[in-house]
Amino acid sequence: MRQTVADFLLQRLSDWGIRRVFGYPGDGINGIMGAMGRAADRFDYVRVRHEEMAAFMAGAHAKFTGEVGVCLATSGPGAIHLLNGLYDAKMDHMPVVAIVGQQARSSLGSDYQQEVDLQTLFKDVTSYVETLMVPAQARQVIDRAFRIAAAERCVTCIIVPNDLQELDAVASPPRKHGDVYSGIGYANPHPTPSDQQLQQAAEVLNAGRKVAILIGAGALAAGDEVVAVANRLDAGVAKALLGKAALADDLPFVTGSIGLLGTKPSWQMMNDCDTLLMIGTTFPYAEFLPEDGQARAVQIDINPRYVSMRYPTEVNLIGDSAEVLNRLLPLLQPKDNPEWRERIELNVRKWWSALEAKAMQPANPINPQRIFWELSPRLPDNVIICGDCGSHTNWYARDVKMRKGMMGSLSGKLATMGSGVPYAIAAKFAYPDRPVLAIVGDGAMQMNGNAELITVKQYWKQWKTPNFVVMVLANHDLNQVTWEQRAMTGDPKFEASQHVEDFAYARYAEDQLGFKGIRVDKPEDLGKAWEEAFAADRPVLIEIMSDPDVPPLPPHITLAEAKAFTSTLLKGDPNEVGIIRQSVRDLMARVLPGKNG
Repeated sequence: MRQTVADFLLQRLSDWGIRRVFGYPGDGINGIMGAMGRAADRFDYVRVRHEEMAAFMAGAHAKFTGEVGVCLATSGPGAIHLLNGLYDAKMDHMPVVAIVGQQARSSLGSDYQQEVDLQTLFKDVTSYVETLMVPAQARQVIDRAFRIAAAERCVTCIIVPNDLQELDAVASPPRKHGDVYSGIGYANPHPTPSDQQLQQAAEVLNAGRKVAILIGAGALAAGDEVVAVANRLDAGVAKALLGKAALADDLPFVTGSIGLLGTKPSWQMMNDCDTLLMIGTTFPYAEFLPEDGQARAVQIDINPRYVSMRYPTEVNLIGDSAEVLNRLLPLLQPKDNPEWRERIELNVRKWWSALEAKAMQPANPINPQRIFWELSPRLPDNVIICGDCGSHTNWYARDVKMRKGMMGSLSGKLATMGSGVPYAIAAKFAYPDRPVLAIVGDGAMQMNGNAELITVKQYWKQWKTPNFVVMVLANHDLNQVTWEQRAMTGDPKFEASQHVEDFAYARYAEDQLGFKGIRVDKPEDLGKAWEEAFAADRPVLIEIMSDPDVPPLPPHITLAEAKAFTSTLLKGDPNEVGIIRQSVRDLMARVLPGKNG
């Protein structure tokens, strides 16, 4: 049977172990889509509503499985649409291969319809981008794209002109000058520190009396090892946002998230420590780390590119976090300074008590902190949580108590809106037997979440279990940016920019999509609503009416931020009354935990 270049492309994907492709059709990839129809038994092709969502899903697939994610789009506008999702994958170091169409080779350079310089377009977001010009080139370009993506945890791109897709494939190029052969598979780099480097790191950590540990996504597979080292050093452990699922939050020495979305115990620990151990993190905000010169530091990372870039480190250990920690542990000496760990654990207990007090403060109509406080004990044991970008990310970071076995992620370094629902869809395809929760603000839901629910409608009956929940935090405000404007520049809320139009999310999901819709506008109904959502026999959209005036402020406010916030009220913020009311309640909860305002 005749094999086209498009057929060969998909066969090569199968050879590389790819079983799922997220995409959207178009005439620039007609040949590939025809081949996909012929290869339907080999691929789980997920047709999204927008190409950006395909790229988000490919990146999320890589995050949750460790495999290479693949997205497919047509030429011109389809390829352009991929970019935001691809940048999300790039900035969080996820292996993704984008396959895009292009106009016929003979038309390139003629200002043809939908002709875009895709090589230039994808140059910044990819570590490898190549256009196929002849069939004999396909084998080595495909192999290189997948090998580089897997080996370097990066984005690569294969551009396939539409006329080339229908030509006869050349599985084995001619044995002549200018042609090359390539193969399937790659050698996973396995760097390991020397014994001398480990000893140097141990000397630094043993010399410290007040050790703090900061972990990120690179510690997700090293939870047990981090606990062992933390116990040996009597250290506390703070978590960067992408490392939130690495350790359970019920461990008494886990101080929670760090940074703008972080906790007070993490802030206190970093301010007081004399030694810092960073594991698998490129946490960007230096103002939440120890002062320069305050602490001696050791860092563990799989890539030497990312060490000593946020804080000056004396020793850098390059290798797999779990393996390095296992080798380091026998060299570490137990501490004789129990007061340090006791202080950390006391601060953590006080923090959880303060969070509960703040969550139970009344609001109009529901305090967003309570939404997440009520959620935590009702989360299924093996849930996968997919966050979006907005003020709800603050409450996810601080209030949600992750337990061992759970997974969770969101757009980290790019911090882009619109990633929550596509992340959740990718997670459910990867683990169809596990419950999945998407946490989304009403702004992101209107940006693309509502449309992508149609993708859920199309596929959910194929999943092993129907447990798929989308929570929409509805506060009719682009709330994170509104608060950033208040705290950073002292500007009051600009209604024309920040207002989010009312929309009946739960009714839309139930009446138009056949899901279960739940709308909550009373705080006392939250617990029952969460339980009902996770017990449903179909996908669920739970719409919760939230107060936009509850301040999602970081654990430490600078004098400049305090002045900016005060000047906001002096300028006449449209939400002034609510802001003052909730700020006073928040203050009272800190001073008098357990007392409602």
